[in-house]
Amino acid sequence: MNSKKIIVIGSGFSSLSAACYLAKQGHKVTILEKNSTIGGRARQLKKDGFTFDIGPTFYWMPDVFERFFNDFGKTTSEFYTLNKLSPAYQIYFGKQDAISISDSFNEIKQTFENIEKGSSEKLQQFINKAEINYNIAIKNLVYKPGENLLEIVNWKTIFKLHEFISTISKQVSKSFKNKKLRKTLEFPVLFLGAKPDNTPSFYNFMNYADFKLGTWHPKGGMYKVVEGISTLAKSLDVTIHTNCEVNEIITKNDNSVSGVNTNCGYFDCDILLSGADYYHTETLLPNHLRQYTENYWNNKTFAPSALLFYVGIDKKLNNVSHHTLFFDTDFEIHAKTIYDTKEWAEKPLFYASFPSITDESVAPKNKEAAIFLIPIAPDIKDTPEIRETYFKQLIDRLENITGESIKDHVLFHESYCVSDFKQDYNSYKGNAYGLANTLMQTHILRPKLKSKKLNNLYFCGQLTVPGPGVPPSLISGKIVSDLINKYHTS
Repeated sequence: MNSKKIIVIGSGFSSLSAACYLAKQGHKVTILEKNSTIGGRARQLKKDGFTFDIGPTFYWMPDVFERFFNDFGKTTSEFYTLNKLSPAYQIYFGKQDAISISDSFNEIKQTFENIEKGSSEKLQQFINKAEINYNIAIKNLVYKPGENLLEIVNWKTIFKLHEFISTISKQVSKSFKNKKLRKTLEFPVLFLGAKPDNTPSFYNFMNYADFKLGTWHPKGGMYKVVEGISTLAKSLDVTIHTNCEVNEIITKNDNSVSGVNTNCGYFDCDILLSGADYYHTETLLPNHLRQYTENYWNNKTFAPSALLFYVGIDKKLNNVSHHTLFFDTDFEIHAKTIYDTKEWAEKPLFYASFPSITDESVAPKNKEAAIFLIPIAPDIKDTPEIRETYFKQLIDRLENITGESIKDHVLFHESYCVSDFKQDYNSYKGNAYGLANTLMQTHILRPKLKSKKLNNLYFCGQLTVPGPGVPPSLISGKIVSDLINKYHTS
């Protein structure tokens, strides 16, 4: 094989994944990261003995992580310790009104049956179909590069065409009447960055990932996964430079990239791969070499941004779980503020993570680490005053709903929102999760992995295939490395 000098912009999951695969293929790979630590959105905050994952906190689809490390003759257990959570998560629908999702599917069925008679058998049928879709997605769809439609057209997918036209919301409502059960089944598709009534029902495979594969936690937090992949990358001789921001892509003869200018000097390359924000990356090129216009990006449906809080609490909590969802308000009203009116919700749904409930390493003894997330519209007004208003609302609602006394036990709270996503990740409109997985933004309808203008420029990550989320980002790294191998092997 003809070894190439490859520069990778960014060090998120997709970039780290791609770097490992490319180095394994024999290329000389260098990662350039603008921030002081690696991980992209999956960085870490440490304060006063507390440890917080700044970005992703859910570890779903463990088979994808295992497959990644297996590709290098390794296992996840060589890099971090996984614990299966039970309950996987808890959902509050009102004051002291909650259900817990067990790590056992039989127990989940019983939970459904207790709420709605006959629903356990319907859930079994629903998950059986979801499992089929999961296997089709993992084996036939998500590892495809999105170069042409024939990649995903086969006898299995043809017979699933109706599931791309219908929606998750319609599918769920046909089988389940109880609103709590509907919300529980619609919840996983929020990871895909779109409303349940705008997400193809084929994506019910996320329910299989939820109920059958379970929810896991890497001891020490999701950043342990970043560190594990980084360790693997370095063992493959990948070079990583932090505090090194790319500010210009240099081209030659208008058909290829020759290198990049950064705040730490010029780097030449045979191939350039960007795992950084797709839109931002193209702004580093002359206008005529950009594939997508401002209007193109502006008309895309983006997954939400987020208002996040990282909170130190000086006592242990009893009435919450490691992952706790607060669905005590109307999601349809909240969703409209994200996708339609693009304004702050009056009473948003929110998610809370209390990792110290199951992982004593992330908080001092007898204290609790808390992470709160409110999904919000990208590019929304973001001020310290707005952040503080919502923090107070979350704490008030948390106390009222759970019966826990928290307000007087907060040691500190740090926030993260739209302006931070823009500053730290050059994120388009401050989005947190990339492009939503709607029908019109699936597979070939997403931005391309390979530039149509420059023959040695590639992209990976949540704005291209297969889509948003940590497992898809790992897969994106593999797909783009295979594509590079396809077009640049002599």
